[in-house]
Amino acid sequence: MSSPTSPMEQPSTGASTARPNSPKPPGGPATAIRRKAASDFKDKAANARPSSTRAAGAGGSSSTMLKLYTDESPGLKVDPVVVLVLSVGFIISVVGLHIMAKITKRFTS
Repeated sequence: MSSPTSPMEQPSTGASTARPNSPKPPGGPATAIRRKAASDFKDKAANARPSSTRAAGAGGSSSTMLKLYTDESPGLKVDPVVVLVLSVGFIISVVGLHIMAKITKRFTS
């Protein structure tokens, strides 16, 4: 007779179908050890001191941010108090226009 042409036609043996390296079932002492190690690592990382003042958040900002707040930066220089006064004035004008529209609507109808 002829030899088989495909793997499906080959006779199977018990040794070829067994899986010698099957994974371990979940849980057990190995899982507990891994969880404890991960927990210890997280605690150690959370309690570690930063290696530099920049990592601690006290190191300032990047060079692009520094360019925005120097005297040589291009653009309009406006004092924060001026910005506050202008924004409050804008809000008051919007409220005033709203009230005027209500009054005008009442007298015209």
